[in-house]
This record gives sequence, structure tokens and C-alpha cells, in this order.
Amino acid sequence: MRARTVLWSGFVLAHAILAVVGIYGPGWQLGDVEGVYVLWAEEAAAGTLRMGIDVAWVYPIGAAVPIGIAGLLGTDLYVYVWLGIAVLLNAGAFAVLLGRRALSRPRTIAASFWLVFLLALGPVSLGRIDAITVPLAIAGLLWAARRPHLAGVLLTIAAWVKVWPAALVATLVIGGRGRVRIVVAAAITSAAFIVVSLFAGSGWNVFGFITQQTGRGIQVESIFAVPTLWRIAAGDTGSSAYYDHDILTFQVTGPGVGTAIAVATPLLALVVAVIAALGVRAALRGATFVRLVPPLALALVVALILVNKVGSPQFVSWIAVPVILGICLDRRRFELPAILALVIAVLTQVIYPYTYAWLLAADPLVVGILTLRALLEAVLLGWAVVAVWRAGSRVPSRLSVDA
Repeated sequence: MRARTVLWSGFVLAHAILAVVGIYGPGWQLGDVEGVYVLWAEEAAAGTLRMGIDVAWVYPIGAAVPIGIAGLLGTDLYVYVWLGIAVLLNAGAFAVLLGRRALSRPRTIAASFWLVFLLALGPVSLGRIDAITVPLAIAGLLWAARRPHLAGVLLTIAAWVKVWPAALVATLVIGGRGRVRIVVAAAITSAAFIVVSLFAGSGWNVFGFITQQTGRGIQVESIFAVPTLWRIAAGDTGSSAYYDHDILTFQVTGPGVGTAIAVATPLLALVVAVIAALGVRAALRGATFVRLVPPLALALVVALILVNKVGSPQFVSWIAVPVILGICLDRRRFELPAILALVIAVLTQVIYPYTYAWLLAADPLVVGILTLRALLEAVLLGWAVVAVWRAGSRVPSRLSVDA
């Protein structure tokens, strides 16, 4: 009981710090919430423009739900309501993580890791649409072994808010239990989103998030932007960073950027396909849930972050989900990924928001920090891929099956 009280006290303190720094701290900590989400909510409430319904949207249609709910009390309170929603969802996932029984050491460590990770990443962990998906994904993975149908529903709902949890659904289909129930739950949940959207008049805009993502340029935080940023730092006047008013983000332009744009999406698809194939190999060779699912989920999630032409800072919040599962199921094996995740989160907060202006100016020190973060993400991806390979290269023992 004492450990549980300490952890919940830590939860309250950590989220209070994140909220206060997000609202009053230096830089535009809650940029998208204050500058974009509130406008979308106002337009939808007024009936002038419904994102994802009247026009194609960069997000799946499910994102309109939390964005709209946060606006129910008006513009002045929008940020506070948004943070309240994010904190409540995190509290729900935290409760699932702690469970109802006596706290085990792995779950205590996993809960502590998540709180430290949130502080390491900073207010961006609450101030983006990803904050809605992360707690749903955590609860979904933690319930996957015993309640696969519920896991399928939660993860699919999260994927219809932001696409990335679809990788977790794929992970459970490959290496989890109750595959049929997961697939059926995901299909029914997706059908519900599509039908509701069509009745609202979306037409093909319900799938607009697919084309919106594939057609965008190279965002300044992406690994694909690193060579261009180093050229700018070296004085290349033919390369620069600019603000894209359609996507509402900073991107880069210069020699080789067009090739990067053309290559990025196919390369991401190839990497994800190779990782999935390794997961299938491991599953066919008898890999257990404990040995396969956590590293496979981590590999797919990190691939979506690293081999991506977007690279927004909030993407790093996804890493916590498979690491939490890994700590709960196989604590010692996930010590290195947990440490790497924390370092990556700290570097991300240093970049955004505190040195973001210097990044746009291609300051060599900040570009170096961005490069280091990409290298650490590559190391984390490599660790996860090797772990997936090893999961399919050994005969599961009775002990691992029992675990």
C-alpha cells in the first residue's frame, strides 16, 4: 500500500510539473494545442469546417473527438481541458499498470520509468494528440495476453486517433494470443469509425490522412533532414528551413531533399515489412509472448519514428509503450532500452522547445544533438531487431512458457 501511495503521489507531482511548465514555461510548449487544435474545435463547433469530414485531414477522424471535447467549455479554457483529458487518460493507464493486486517489482519499476520518462520528454508528452493514444496503447498492450479482444478495441481506437498504434495491433496479430479475436475486434472498431464518418458526409476524406502524410515534405526534426541541416550549418546557401502553411510545420529544402521525399515512405514500408517478417519467423518457430511481443512492438514503433520524414518531438512518447510492457514482462532484458529511451527523451526536450530556434538556424551544436538522438534511436532499433531475431532462434523453455 505504501509503494502504491508513493507512486500515485509521484504521478500527481509529475503531471503537475508538466502542466505548469507547459502553460507557463519558456518556449511554445503546447504549440499545437493552443495554436491549431483550438481553431479546429472552433470551426467544427460553428459548422464552418469539420476536419476529416469536409476536407482531408492529416489525422484519422478519431482525433476530432478529443479535440472537439476540449472545446466544450470555450476557447479560454481549452488548454486546461485538454491537459485534464490527457492527465485522466494517463491516470487510467497508470491504474492498469499498477493493477489491483500487490505491486510486483517489475510493475513498480515500469510505473517509475514512465513518470521519469514523461518528465524527461517534457510537456510535449501531454500537449499533442499523441497524448490521447499513448495511455490507450499502454492499457491495450498490458491487457493483450488475457483480454485480446479488449486490447484490439483499445489499440484500434488509438490508431483512429493517430496511426502509429496500428503497429501494436500488427504486433499482437503476429506474436500475441487470441489473434482471431484481435483481428475481429479491430475490424469491427474500424468499421464503426468509417460508417459514422460516412454518415457525417466525409466520403473519401475519411481516408485522407493517408494521402496527407505521403504527400508532405521533410520535417526539420526528421533523420532525413540531418544532411541538409549540416549543409546549412556549413554555409550552403542553396539549403534552408521554411514553414509549410499547409502542413503547419517547419521543413527543409535543398539538394537531395526531393530524393529523400521520394525514398522515405517506401523505405519506411520496407523496414516495417522486414521487421514484421522477422516477427512472423519468430512466431512460427515457437517464440513466446514474453520473448517476442515486447521487442517486436519496440522495433516497429522505433522504425516508425526513425525512418520517417516527419520526426516530430511527440513521436518519442510512443517509445514508452513497448518499454513499459518489456519491463513488466522481462525487466532485466529491457534495462538498456529503458536507459536509451530516457536519454532520447531528454535530448528531444532539449531540442524542443528550448533550442528549437537554433535548430531552425542550423546551429552546429543543436544539429549535433539531433544527430546524436538519431544515432541512439538507431541503436535502440538495432537492439529490438536483434531481440526479435533471437526470439525465433531458440526453443522456448518451460520457464519462459510459464512466464
